[in-house]
Amino acid sequence: MPDYHEISLTPRQRAASLALYALLDAALGILFFNSLIAAALLLPGYLLFCREQKKTLLKRRGKKLEAQFGTAIQLVSTSLQAGYSVENAFREASRELGKIYGPGEMIVREFAWIDRQLGLNGTIESLLADMGRRSGSENIRDFAEVFQTAKRTGGDLIAIIRNTASGITQRQETMLEIETTLSGKVMEQRIMSMIPILILAYVRLTSPGFMDPMYMTAAGRIVMVICLLLYLAAFLWGRKIIDIRM
Repeated sequence: MPDYHEISLTPRQRAASLALYALLDAALGILFFNSLIAAALLLPGYLLFCREQKKTLLKRRGKKLEAQFGTAIQLVSTSLQAGYSVENAFREASRELGKIYGPGEMIVREFAWIDRQLGLNGTIESLLADMGRRSGSENIRDFAEVFQTAKRTGGDLIAIIRNTASGITQRQETMLEIETTLSGKVMEQRIMSMIPILILAYVRLTSPGFMDPMYMTAAGRIVMVICLLLYLAAFLWGRKIIDIRM
């Protein structure tokens, strides 16, 4: 089963990533240095660009997995309340998840794996612990640990599962409220990030010779390097400010 701490770009995603970075790289090289050679020197920056893309995809996948896990736990809780044993409740949830999400979704594959392993005498607590380790989600990992302790000590599994489902739902609702509140600020950050590039492009188009001292003198090139570094630092800082985690 996959380790959700890691992610690999598909060939299509990698091609799109390379094309986007090549476009941005050429724009920065021409606008800041008026040179495609400078753009070529910026090519190693693709490693950072690719890493940031992977972080974004990991975060998006993690949020999706947590949402699906919340639905799965609610289904397990419903089955337990109907009188199913713990193992049968997870098997029933696996079948219902297939109807809700379809066979290709992460949580469907995870619960189908749990179903198969239970048929091979695997224990539900060890399977959940394994899923928690691979998930990269603190909520799933904490649930697996509490479930394992309760299963061994005879705790109230129905209450634990019900409270977990409620907690995940509340967390998702809180995150949705935060994202809705910050959506305007996120858009402002994106627009502000584009303004320096648009200003340089405007000056290049309307007054082609105005920037020549910045491109043709050593002092000008040094200033443009500093400006580019400050721009990139401000862009990354802005992304970090709006990155709200719970």
